[in-house]
Amino acid sequence: MRELYGVEYRITGVASRKIGWQSSADGFESSALLSNETLDFDSFSASGIGEWLQIARPDAVFETTSLNPESGQPAIDYLRAVLQSGAHAITANKGALVYGYQELNQLACGAGKQFLFESAVLDSAPVFSLFRETLPAVNLRGFSGILSSTTNVIIETMEAGRSFAEGLKTAQELGVTETDASHDVDGWDATVKVCALANVLMNIPLKPADVSREGIRDLSPAKVQAARADGKPFKLVARAKQAGNGKLAATVRPEQIAASDPLGNVRGTSLAIHFELDMMPGLTITSHRPNLQSTAYGLLADFINAVRY
Repeated sequence: MRELYGVEYRITGVASRKIGWQSSADGFESSALLSNETLDFDSFSASGIGEWLQIARPDAVFETTSLNPESGQPAIDYLRAVLQSGAHAITANKGALVYGYQELNQLACGAGKQFLFESAVLDSAPVFSLFRETLPAVNLRGFSGILSSTTNVIIETMEAGRSFAEGLKTAQELGVTETDASHDVDGWDATVKVCALANVLMNIPLKPADVSREGIRDLSPAKVQAARADGKPFKLVARAKQAGNGKLAATVRPEQIAASDPLGNVRGTSLAIHFELDMMPGLTITSHRPNLQSTAYGLLADFINAVRY
């Protein structure tokens, strides 16, 4: 057993496209996993998550499959199985919140376990936990955000006189793109994040088809350079606002943003979200230059909060 921030732990199961479902009741050495050594020491290759959970017998499971903006699968099936096995479920998958939040949250509550997902929208910035822990008596009327590092990088690359393709390559090299980069470029990633926020924070079952979506493919270097010179650069902006009858008006589209706007100073890979609340005019959270380590920290924070009480 190892100890981390007061929590004793061992890794008893790992799974990926490369190695399949691997379990070890005695636990894996972290150094072997990090060095990609062959996992042949007292490990068992399971046929799927059910058998994997039976052998590994985890207390908590991290789920980080790629985004499926159309159904949230297979993340939802994995998370359901985890909670039904009696383990805490921790994910960075925003699709699971759009298509499975109510079911998974009810499963977790019924089992006395935690279903946590802080890294799903703004990397490790506290968004969901902020409302859950510190804003218990507010009404969220709407929000706007810059939720895509990839589109920021592409637009700013074109502002500097280079091409769309060069901007996308830079974002990929930085490690901020989705597995399928078209999810970023065409606004799907931001759209699913809008839906996840609405489902969890506003209890409104918004789906991607309900969001008016436009990506950044039609932005040219000349167009973004002119906007920057005018002092109102383009950003891919996500918005949602209560429209009455329990519905939301939601959009994801390129907009020109003035420096005086709460989102006006977001640059590079940074992300931000501005909340409109009944108890205060506005609350803005900015995640400065998040990266893969930031996402991993969000998962770690969820793990510590789930198991230490």
